[in-house]
Amino acid sequence: MAEKKHVKTSISIITQFYPPDYAATGQFVYDLAGALAHEGFEVSVFTGMPGYAFNQTDVKHEELDNGVFVRRTGSIHLMSKRIRNKIFGSVLFLARCVIKFLSKDIRGSHLVLTSAPPFLGLIGWFYNKVFGHTYSCIIYDIYPEVAVRLQVVAHNHWVIKFWEFVNHKVWDRSESLIVLSEPMKQLLIKKHKHLADKIHVIHSWADPKFITPLAKSENWFAKQHGLTDCFVVLYSGNLGRCHDSKTILKCAQLLIGHIDIKFVFIGNGVGSHMIKQAIASGQLPNALQLPYQDREVLPYSLTACDLSLVSILPNVGDTIAPSKMYGMLAAGKPVAAICPTDNYLREIVDEGNCGACFENGDAQGLADYICWLASNPQFQDKLGKNARKLLERHYTIDQAIPKYIDALGLRDQFTTPIEENQISFYKTEKVV
Repeated sequence: MAEKKHVKTSISIITQFYPPDYAATGQFVYDLAGALAHEGFEVSVFTGMPGYAFNQTDVKHEELDNGVFVRRTGSIHLMSKRIRNKIFGSVLFLARCVIKFLSKDIRGSHLVLTSAPPFLGLIGWFYNKVFGHTYSCIIYDIYPEVAVRLQVVAHNHWVIKFWEFVNHKVWDRSESLIVLSEPMKQLLIKKHKHLADKIHVIHSWADPKFITPLAKSENWFAKQHGLTDCFVVLYSGNLGRCHDSKTILKCAQLLIGHIDIKFVFIGNGVGSHMIKQAIASGQLPNALQLPYQDREVLPYSLTACDLSLVSILPNVGDTIAPSKMYGMLAAGKPVAAICPTDNYLREIVDEGNCGACFENGDAQGLADYICWLASNPQFQDKLGKNARKLLERHYTIDQAIPKYIDALGLRDQFTTPIEENQISFYKTEKVV
């Protein structure tokens, strides 16, 4: 480890979701904040009370966790699954951020804002405009482009025009913008050419110390749910509007006659409701649906399968980046990606030789592959080991944190240049 001089930069990260919430964005911010604190930076997080895991009421409003000072504002959970309540909760969170960050001590030296909830970047814009405070934005999904592509809102609707206007103002004043894939960067450059020099591509990750390969025969989660004696196809995480739930559902229906093949769905989302209805009506007797699992269960739920699924619909591949991919790789399981031919997920699978890719709608091709893989356990093992190797080579926070240090303008905090292999990730701790 390179010797560092005294670090005075204090980083304040604002995100609506943070552990013990199940939201993937919160999990990544938890890792990022802890890693930056481990490197000697003063890091604080301002977040809401759990929104997904709102039944966990024992969380503290202020605590030191994983080397990071966490402040949580209050949250309202009535009708928590309804859109209007989510919008109200987001607006309330924004208002509380504006008030809380009037304190310079809470703002720190540099603000880092995530893209959840929408318009959170306005906090950075406001404090930059009024106080000259610097900020960076981590863009997990490019909105409102996602909504337009999915035809949720027309491209010429006033909401879209206002949203684009806000994005332009926020991104223009930011010190840097961080996106999760090269296609996302190219989309932003296409829409805002003058931002090209401040856009950084930093892939998401999974912690190889936290999620490790585990045989189903030794996995309590697999035993508990009767998954040890069949070939298990797992979809874990949000099955939302951007994901191809129809192809997955059709594939599961094609394989109903194969009693040794079982589909497991863990999570929520629009597609999950469709799966729930199919199971309830008897159309999917070979499927098991479970709610989101607590973070400490993930090393067991992600390894309780023989094949993991990730999907993305056509026309949105440059607006989002499925974070579930990296946990699958860490689990050492083969991956089947359902996506268009030009989607970057195919590059990951092909580079790692860790699974197969299928066109959207090719339920029969996916079903045939599942049957073939179930009959060839030696290939399951090989592809799983390849997946794990790929993660260790490219998709851990050890690879990501030097890039974040550059993107956030923190490189000059070190007395000597640092390389990626000089930074080691902190020891994983249980989320409080």
